[in-house]
Amino acid sequence: MPPNLVIVSVCEEMDQIELVAKSREILGKKVRFLRRRGLTPANLYGHNVESTALQIETSELKHALSKAGMSSLIALKVDGTKLPKMVIVRDVQREPLSGEFLHVDLYQVKMEEKIKLEVPLLLVGEAPAIKERGGILVQNMSSLEVECLPANMPHNFEVDLSVLKEIDQAVHVRDIHTDEDVSILTDPDQAIVQIARSRVEVEIAEEVAAAEAVVEVKAEVVEEKVEAPEPTKEAAEQ
Repeated sequence: MPPNLVIVSVCEEMDQIELVAKSREILGKKVRFLRRRGLTPANLYGHNVESTALQIETSELKHALSKAGMSSLIALKVDGTKLPKMVIVRDVQREPLSGEFLHVDLYQVKMEEKIKLEVPLLLVGEAPAIKERGGILVQNMSSLEVECLPANMPHNFEVDLSVLKEIDQAVHVRDIHTDEDVSILTDPDQAIVQIARSRVEVEIAEEVAAAEAVVEVKAEVVEEKVEAPEPTKEAAEQ
C-alpha cells in the first residue's frame, strides 16, 4: 500500500448493555427442558472467579448479543443483585440446523486487568479496483486479536476499501491505527484484504505464458539447426 494511505479504525462507543440471569440447578442432559421453556443454559467464569451455572431468558440473550457481539461489555445481574458483574461473551454454541442457542459461556472481567479478545473487522466503502480494474476482493481474516483494559475494548475495526485502487494492492494489519490504550497482537504483516486478478485474467495470462514458451522452444530448435556444422568431405566418404 502506498505510504500516504492510512486506514484508521473506528471504535464505537456503546450504551451499557444489560442482561439478567438466574442461578441454574438443572445440569447435564436435562438442560434441554430449559430450552423448551425459552431459557438458555450458561456458565459464568473468570480469573479467580468460581464457575457458576446460570440460565438466561433466550429472547433477552439474543437482544443483548445483537448489540454486544463478542467484543463489548455486558452488565450481568444474577439473582436480582443490584451490583452487576461486567462480562463478555466467550463462546456461543448453536444448534447446527436451526441456529438456536444451546449454551453460552460468559467471562467475568476485572476492570483493572487487561484481557485478550478478538475484535471483528467491518469492511466499509467500495474498492475502485473492482469496478475500474476488474479485480476481485479477497478477505483473509474477519477479526484482530487485541489486548486492553475492559473499559477500552473496541467494538469493531472499520477497514476502508476505497483506498484499494490497483490490482494486488492490500490492506495489512499494520495499516490499522487505534488508540494507544489498545494493543493489536495479530501479525502486522498479515493482509486483511487484497485485490486479486479475476480468474479469467489469470487463465488468459497462463495461456499467453504457455504460448510464449512454445514459441521460445521452436526458436531454439531452429537456431540449433542453423548453427549445426555441415559434415566434412572426409566424413561423408567414410
